[in-house]
Amino acid sequence: MNFLLLVLAGGAHALSMAWPFAFALPQGQAVWWLQLASLALFYGQLERAPSKQAAARSGWLFGLASLSSTFWWLYISMHTYGGLSSVLSVLAVLLLAGGLALVYAGAGAIFAALRPSGSATAALLFAATWTLAELARGSWFTGFPWGAAGYAHIDGWLAGYAPWVGVYGIGAIAAWIAASLWQWLRCGNAQRLILLLLLALPALLALNPGPAPAASPFLAVTLLQGNIPQDEKFQPGTGVIDALAWYGGQLRTASTPLVVAPETAIPELPQQLPEAYWKDLNASFAGGTKPRAALIGIPLGSMQQGYTNSVLGLKGGQSQPYHYDKQHLVPFGEFTPTLFKWFTRMMNIPLGDFNRGALAQPAFDWQGQRLAPNVCYEDLFGEELGARFADPASAPTIFVNVSNLGWFGDSVAIDQHLGIARMRSLEFDRPSLRATNTGATVIIDHRGVVTHTLPRLQRGALVGQVQGMGLDAASGWDITPYAAWVSCWGLWPLWGLALALVALAYGQRRRARY
Repeated sequence: MNFLLLVLAGGAHALSMAWPFAFALPQGQAVWWLQLASLALFYGQLERAPSKQAAARSGWLFGLASLSSTFWWLYISMHTYGGLSSVLSVLAVLLLAGGLALVYAGAGAIFAALRPSGSATAALLFAATWTLAELARGSWFTGFPWGAAGYAHIDGWLAGYAPWVGVYGIGAIAAWIAASLWQWLRCGNAQRLILLLLLALPALLALNPGPAPAASPFLAVTLLQGNIPQDEKFQPGTGVIDALAWYGGQLRTASTPLVVAPETAIPELPQQLPEAYWKDLNASFAGGTKPRAALIGIPLGSMQQGYTNSVLGLKGGQSQPYHYDKQHLVPFGEFTPTLFKWFTRMMNIPLGDFNRGALAQPAFDWQGQRLAPNVCYEDLFGEELGARFADPASAPTIFVNVSNLGWFGDSVAIDQHLGIARMRSLEFDRPSLRATNTGATVIIDHRGVVTHTLPRLQRGALVGQVQGMGLDAASGWDITPYAAWVSCWGLWPLWGLALALVALAYGQRRRARY
């Protein structure tokens, strides 16, 4: 029975990130109450665990069910596009989920070893160990925080905490609430009051939020979605020709002041392109009566210098094009860990080791905006985007994400990634532009609301407007509290607080023994 409950709880936790079905709830919606319910059920199983070993097994099983159900779509990239057998693809997903789930096994063991008798302190310890597990998963071995608990709350009551404590802080609060909900009938009135206050506080803060970041005039933009089939995207005779023709035509003819093309929209190095193609593309943004600019996903580099997954910025008056080089590379996709090269050789995927860009690269300045590009899953790492806010005078006014989720087909990965981008807008009070190959190509305002969208898996150009935020550097409200502290200290304040709570529980346990 415990096995079944933990599997169901883990599966429900995955579903809470983005509802994958077309019934009962809107497809793709985050379900905050389901996340709380699944975590409360997990907490209940930890409470009942008779030993540290049993609690570790419960944590691992919950983590395995949750993570494998969250990013099952990796199977598509390995089997459908990589040619890996279905058995090995399933096994690879389970091995990845099982390895990452070890952090939840550790959290369960620590909770069982130090569990205090009081309900309120037990809930605090659970929140601390859960947060340590989430932080570890999001940072160790370059990190893979996809499916962190806080993403389930982008439309829930806890979303108001995002500009204060970020996605991991929301996850910590949710863990305490989930444990307290499980304890509701036996916890004290003070704990119930704090629980209700935590749920109500974001709404109370919204009644008097203080001055908003300085807003700029609206900027008209065109976001391109080529929907190039992933199995043709890098094929010289099919996908490459299609991409060069369609994206080239759209870039040259878009009428808005800014046009954005997705990750590797131009799938060849500039020096590999026909001379006339590159010359015409540059010329179309060099000037004219209506100045225009473009941000284009393209690989850069050479055999001698190495290669980067980059965004190229074109506009008039530049001696050299602006470029942003992807900083947080994808393991097995953009670099291969030394001990796993045998695994990537089993798949028919154009993988290679890319050079890593610098942290906090300069923004692309255009029409008074500071446009901060990031590539694909880089927007999972809010603490790294936060490094760009160390100086409010040069902080981004608009995020620009270019992605290619074509590797994962028409799966919930598209909806999950959209939720991630919305969380970044909530955390930093900045709008986001997303240009993708297959979806979701959208404009998100600074409140995390999608204002314009293209249907997924369709070729098209999304034309809309975006309003940058935070242009007045003299204002003390130009960056959120989260941006202020994460730009200085990264995630260490959350690490420190969670570790302090664990240390406090350890001290209480020792005193109780003697």
